[in-house]
Amino acid sequence: MNKYELTIVVSASIEEEQRNAIVEKVQEYITRYDGRISGIDEAGLKDLAYPIEKMSQGYYYFFTIDTDNKEIAHDLERKLRIMDEVIRFMCVAVEA
Repeated sequence: MNKYELTIVVSASIEEEQRNAIVEKVQEYITRYDGRISGIDEAGLKDLAYPIEKMSQGYYYFFTIDTDNKEIAHDLERKLRIMDEVIRFMCVAVEA
């Protein structure tokens, strides 16, 4: 089984309900691509290293994913790229 870590940064200008909906949508995407979430860490509001779309802060979420699907990173990135509220994301494979 392969392990991946997904980090998403959500816009600080949206409400908590919308952020929760985004996290639920990401969870649905992960399970749709045969992934199992072994952990979600909400780091909260953090300063960005540089302004993105005139924003200096964002909400950080870290997902730990277990899956046999080797295409999950590509599929997740394709879905996250079109989500306007997600300002940055990164999915990396973790060496066991």
